[in-house]
Amino acid sequence: MTVRTHPRVRRVYDPPEPDDGTRVLVDRLWPRGVKKDAAHVDEWPKDLTPSTELRRWYHAGQGSFAEFAERYRAELAAPAAAEALGRVRELAGQGPVTLLTAAKDPARGHAAVLARLLGAR
Repeated sequence: MTVRTHPRVRRVYDPPEPDDGTRVLVDRLWPRGVKKDAAHVDEWPKDLTPSTELRRWYHAGQGSFAEFAERYRAELAAPAAAEALGRVRELAGQGPVTLLTAAKDPARGHAAVLARLLGAR
């Protein structure tokens, strides 16, 4: 039986909660000021992160969130990213998953795009 829950998106700076389930850091770099043991990160699939070029393009304000999301989804089709996405899908099939990011506005970043992809049937 597959459980398949819609992943939550939270900031890595927020304290862990009992219902977080598997905590997956989806940023390429370890967040500043966060001790590894305090973050309670279970998985850190760096291949899920947007390319440096895409990230810089988006943060420079050169495109909309919708365009960023479209470009990011295209990057997730690359073999290493697709494999990492499959792993997180497996985890989501086993129980709750929380995607962690250091982004100030997680709802307008790559973690939100991932959560939508992972929550889709």
